[in-house]
Amino acid sequence: MKKIAIPAAVIAAFAASTAHAQSSVTLYGIIDAGLAYTNNVAGKGGASGGPLFQATSGEINGSRFGFRGAEDLGGGLKAIFVLENGFSVASGKLAQDNRLFGRQAFVGLSSDQYGTVTLGRQYDSLVDFVAPLSGTAGTFGDTGFAHPFDNDNLNHSVRMSNSIKYSSVNYAGFKFGTLYAFSNNTDFAVNRAYSAGASYSFAGFNIAAGYLQINGSNSTANTNGAIDVAESQSNGTGGFVVGADVQRTVGAGVNYAIGPALVGFVYTHSQFQGTQSFGSQNGRVTFDNFELNGKYALTPAFSLGASYVYTDGHVTNTTKFGEDPKWNQVNLQAVYSLSKRTDVYAEGMYQHVSGKNFVAFINNSGGASSTGNQVVATIGMRHRF
Repeated sequence: MKKIAIPAAVIAAFAASTAHAQSSVTLYGIIDAGLAYTNNVAGKGGASGGPLFQATSGEINGSRFGFRGAEDLGGGLKAIFVLENGFSVASGKLAQDNRLFGRQAFVGLSSDQYGTVTLGRQYDSLVDFVAPLSGTAGTFGDTGFAHPFDNDNLNHSVRMSNSIKYSSVNYAGFKFGTLYAFSNNTDFAVNRAYSAGASYSFAGFNIAAGYLQINGSNSTANTNGAIDVAESQSNGTGGFVVGADVQRTVGAGVNYAIGPALVGFVYTHSQFQGTQSFGSQNGRVTFDNFELNGKYALTPAFSLGASYVYTDGHVTNTTKFGEDPKWNQVNLQAVYSLSKRTDVYAEGMYQHVSGKNFVAFINNSGGASSTGNQVVATIGMRHRF
């Protein structure tokens, strides 16, 4: 009996290991910590500003950990999920308005032939397709390189809750996707969102375009809809209240890689109709963002990056703001890799804004300037696991 039991146990263990190999769960994350200096942060009530020294978390990439899983269902079909948490490494507190899995939380089915459908809390199509070509890409400057107030959401300050999303397979370099986020309200149009985008890659070129529309996000009648205004403010979007009867953003970008160099251009247009922003009473605010960016790898371990963003703003409140605002921001970055998973970095950002009563406000700077100029310098390290 013992001679039979031993081979049977081996076979059972092998079968169990084979079944286990068909599914997987991966723990992953990034820890980004550093020190930052801001030359001017206004005091309370708009008092004269002064310098700010601070310990930072996520100056480039938001610190996070997550679980990613897949189960092979056969025939090229998989069940997949992602649960991704955001937190401050400086304080240990949860990010995304104290959500447990505030960055991403979704489950779905992925087909090798037909693409992927997922449901949950996810990124919109501008983030998926256009942001990777911008300085706001997670592999570039990300947080500090965001356009003023992250008005186009390329820095994903706002995630889409209650969403269903489709992502196509890669058709010889061409990919597309779409998303719809439900209001979860009997008033179907209050705080809902939808977006679509596409990209094409060939011979070193990458081209992408996307569109995002959010309806009724300034309504207090539904705080459980597609987006959460409180979350967008707590995430450091420059104090800009993301809320409007209708918010529309369209964007496109292109970049080209040749050897160790990468150069790119991105344009986005954001329109907030029926908004209270900048003192408007059901007014209209628009932003046109023009970004030129580039990276160069001096060695396999050491790279330099830079971007310039010009933002042309238009506001309807001419009483308080006698002229439209114009933003100019220059961003510089140096990254040295100590290993495949660990690097150290240095960044510098300068922003100038013109226009009556407008002040500079670099994303993650610690607060608005008391003037139209602001400088942020930071050093830090990142570890990926």
